[in-house]
Amino acid sequence: MESYKEINPHLLNSLALAYMGDAIYEARVRHHLLLKGQVRPNQLHREGTKFVSAKAQAYIVHELINQKQLTEEEEAVIRRGRNAKSGTIPKNTDVQTYRYSTAFEALLGFHFLADHHDRLTELINLSIQLIEEKGGK
Repeated sequence: MESYKEINPHLLNSLALAYMGDAIYEARVRHHLLLKGQVRPNQLHREGTKFVSAKAQAYIVHELINQKQLTEEEEAVIRRGRNAKSGTIPKNTDVQTYRYSTAFEALLGFHFLADHHDRLTELINLSIQLIEEKGGK
């Protein structure tokens, strides 16, 4: 895993940060669901979607901003991620929601690649808490 140390997340394309953040968040959500005792594959998928959907991730970003949970640097990463042009939009999501979802994933990817693991864990835990409090709606 030494190659991570060679990646400067400040210089990396926002979509590359989002690519990494998506994988990290998905894995952490899956782990969270298993820890809660949910083991049936169909149930896991359905519950996981409540956390990892573009709508849920956009909600998380807005809540983190509204609750003033982010540093200036993190807000800059979010702006970069939100403004990234991916060229594709998923079927069931509007452009604005998709962009904020990408911004959330970019933020997580940034912290992972910058080796800010404590902050990454803090943001993921807060994100999971926000979705659980919302009831996954």
